[in-house]
Amino acid sequence: MNKAYLSISFQKRKALQSEVVAIQQALSAFNFDLFVFVDQYLFTKDKEKQMMQQAFADINSSDLLIAEVSEKAIGVGIEIGYAVAAQKPVIYLRNAQAEHSTTAAGAANRAIIYENPEDLREKLEIVLKALNGQASLLAG
Repeated sequence: MNKAYLSISFQKRKALQSEVVAIQQALSAFNFDLFVFVDQYLFTKDKEKQMMQQAFADINSSDLLIAEVSEKAIGVGIEIGYAVAAQKPVIYLRNAQAEHSTTAAGAANRAIIYENPEDLREKLEIVLKALNGQASLLAG
């Protein structure tokens, strides 16, 4: 089973629940487990070093990083940069109504601009199918 790390705004996580479900549905069709860091851990403010060490370890153990950037978040940008440095494929997701992120889009291997969760699921399945055909992108 492959592992996809979802980088998502901690503050906006609940508001993006429908999008997370759509991502999970798309990934399951391609034998991926979805790992949502902000759902797995809760770090206090004095544990920022441990938090980032854990995030980096979880990215290292993942096959790809999916970055939901409809809501700007510094942590998402850091995770994208780390994934790129670790040579992990990065998929950029953004709602069509959200502001474009030039840095996140510029670092990503693929970009998906979606209208709603169903559109997101369909477009992510197309990208995953293309990535599946390029095994080197998933080799990690």
